[in-house]
Amino acid sequence: MLKKDKVNFIIKKLEKLYPKINPPLDHHNNFTLLIAVLLSANSTDKSVNKVTPILFKKADSAKKMVKLSKNQIYKIIKPCGLGPAKSSNILKLSKILLKKFNGRVPEDINELEKLPGVGHKTASVVVSQAFGIPAFAVDTHVHRLMYRWGLSSGKNVVQTERDAKRLFPKDKWSKLHIQIIFYGREYCPARNFDPKICPITSVVGRRSLFK
Repeated sequence: MLKKDKVNFIIKKLEKLYPKINPPLDHHNNFTLLIAVLLSANSTDKSVNKVTPILFKKADSAKKMVKLSKNQIYKIIKPCGLGPAKSSNILKLSKILLKKFNGRVPEDINELEKLPGVGHKTASVVVSQAFGIPAFAVDTHVHRLMYRWGLSSGKNVVQTERDAKRLFPKDKWSKLHIQIIFYGREYCPARNFDPKICPITSVVGRRSLFK
């Protein structure tokens, strides 16, 4: 199967399985989205969604967040892991947002990546979901499935993102990112995976997976 045929099949299958999608991280403005995505690093969406209602009740803006101490933030977000670093970064980036952007989350992905604790994946998710700017954020699910589907080499996430952006239509990037995450969790997990019964991998997957 040619890559263009794989891509068309994948798009149609994901659209059939997940025609309407909601972002997996609970938030109610651009600032809370940024914080939620930052917290999701090395954590699960479920864990993040448990702590963010508590955190955002106290501080749902940069102006309110800077009034909290690092220890107050840490006590709330501790279940997400990497608490000391994340609480420090949340406080630092909140101060920067107030000083440099009048408390607003910048729309420019390069400016976002300069914020403490905000990597390329986090910035991609934010510009996509907050501002509707096409982006293809590559997390562990996207990286894994792009390899299993024979669409990328699997060497690193940078190459995976390049391949995804080259192969999939730009107007579908943001939705596909979430669709692939949902699909990976439901049908194509990292462990105990049988490619022969996976609706997409069984059709477009690499032959080596079936050995």
